Order: sequence, then structure tokens, then C-alpha cells
Amino acid sequence: MASTIAAPRSKAAGTHPNRKFNVEKWGWIYMRASGVVLIVLIFGHLFVNLVAGEGVKQIDFAFIAGKYATPFWQVWDCLMLWLALIHGTNGMRTITNDYVVNPAANRLLKGALAVSAALLIVLGTMVIFTFDPCPANGTAENLPSFCSSVN
Repeated sequence: MASTIAAPRSKAAGTHPNRKFNVEKWGWIYMRASGVVLIVLIFGHLFVNLVAGEGVKQIDFAFIAGKYATPFWQVWDCLMLWLALIHGTNGMRTITNDYVVNPAANRLLKGALAVSAALLIVLGTMVIFTFDPCPANGTAENLPSFCSSVN
């Protein structure tokens, strides 16, 4: 019984010969690129929040309100949110492909991953860009001390 192994870079059995976009290849590239960018974003986030200034004692509602008052930190946190959620979802997609052999269950789990990642990205982005520590209709007792209670 002689069995042959396909030559490297040859089309594997079951692949679509007309498919131009290779999901696995681009997923692999994304994981490496986003991982490098995430290292910079996360360590920058940790440095600003935990090391610079007064350290962890400085983190309160006013600190977050001050950070989100500048577009730089909004973009920084939004980029970190998007990259981390897509990176994690792609990793879970890979694990699902490796261990879930039932095609229906595989599709169901990957669909649930996509829906939950999309929902978290939308909600997180909305929180980052619509955060207002001093809402216009807030009552004085519910507003932080740094907000003016002028209505």
C-alpha cells in the first residue's frame, strides 16, 4: 500500500480552484500583524494607566472622562478594542475549525462568534465615542463634582 503526499503548495483536495481569497492565509497574516500592533497598544495603555502619574490610584471616573475628552485616546482605545476582538475571534475561529468536525455545529459556532464580536465592537465603539461625563439633562446629585449643574 503506497500512499502519496501532495506536493507542497499544490491545491489540497476539497479546495475551490476558482477561489481567489484564501481565508486561512489572510487570517494567519492578520494574527501576526495585529499581535505586533496590540503589544504596542496594550503596553502603552498599561503604562499610561498604571505607571505614569499616581499609578492605579489615579484611575477613577474623572480620569476616564479626561482621557476620552481627547480624540487621541478615543482612537487609541477604539483601535485596541477592534484589534483585540477581531484577533480573539479569529483565534477562536481557528480552534473551532480544528476541533469541531460536525459541519453544522462548525457553522453555528463560527456564526455565534461573528455575531458576538460584531455586537461587542459596535457597543464598545459607541461607548468610546459617545461617552459624556456631563449629560445635558443630568440632575445635580447624579453628576460628578467637576460638572456644572447649569440646566
